[in-house]
Amino acid sequence: MGLKNYGVLKGRVIARTLGCGRSPHFQLHIIDNTTDYRLAVNVMSSISPSELEYLIEPDFQHPVLDQLGSLPTGWHVLPPRPGGMALDYIRSNLFDPHKMVPLPYNVAGPNNDLNEYLDFYIQRAIADANSAIYAFGERWEPKVGKKDKIFGFLPDNGVHDIHMNQGNVKKYEKDNGVYQDGALLIHFPNQHNWIGIFLKFQSQDWHTDDHSGHRIETQNINRAVRIVAALVNPTASPEIESVTLLNVTDTPLDLTGWKLLDRDKNVMPLGGTIQAGDTIRITLQPPVVLPNKGGIITLLNADNHRIDGVSYTEAQASKPGYSLKF
Repeated sequence: MGLKNYGVLKGRVIARTLGCGRSPHFQLHIIDNTTDYRLAVNVMSSISPSELEYLIEPDFQHPVLDQLGSLPTGWHVLPPRPGGMALDYIRSNLFDPHKMVPLPYNVAGPNNDLNEYLDFYIQRAIADANSAIYAFGERWEPKVGKKDKIFGFLPDNGVHDIHMNQGNVKKYEKDNGVYQDGALLIHFPNQHNWIGIFLKFQSQDWHTDDHSGHRIETQNINRAVRIVAALVNPTASPEIESVTLLNVTDTPLDLTGWKLLDRDKNVMPLGGTIQAGDTIRITLQPPVVLPNKGGIITLLNADNHRIDGVSYTEAQASKPGYSLKF
């Protein structure tokens, strides 16, 4: 079924409250040119284990940023599809999933819990009048005549589900979908800096159906092959783009049935064998292409499970003839 009103809010953060109480949320007061919003950011799960998994990327880089930078302030509905601004933790290659770790929202002492880690960057955004926050999630409809329960503005209005929104357990399966994940991105234009904040419940699964976002049963998936390089901007004419794969194991691996996917989920079947500890350079064939303005590369095994994925920006692809190293 998925979220009913997924999109991104661009605005300025002017106030916050830390997560507390029976259902703790880190609350943010956001304004655009005409409207007040509240962001309700989960910092604890109602399902055990209660600690959320989080990742904060202090120098976030991804091709989606080039689209976001020119976005006007306000709320924008995003169609759930590849190649646009909609986020998917699994399919957009936003970050390495193995970097996410669980963290309690409130622990005695300084600088050791999720409230404090979030607040460090939010306080920086509040202090910088040129900063902008991009909140991905589901908007709840304005409630005319009703004050916001945290910040008191009229009407009550805001965005929630600012976390991964797929791979849920049965109780929350109705919220599953692809290209509808939540996140906070903070832009500090004076420093040419983007911060990426990503949150996930431990009960959510990393392996989901490409259409429904429902969790799929898998065995432990061995990350036996990595994407280590790509020639995105070749100098030869016609252009011959390539991707280099590395077998990190001590066993030869048959790539029959494996696939490479680009930003728009075009598919190129693979074949052949990578010897133990060796690399193989794959010459790309249409329809798979690597745009010079930024893109993503995803590697699937014969069971269509994601083994590895990378992304690159226009700036990283700006040197003709140079291979990108991941």
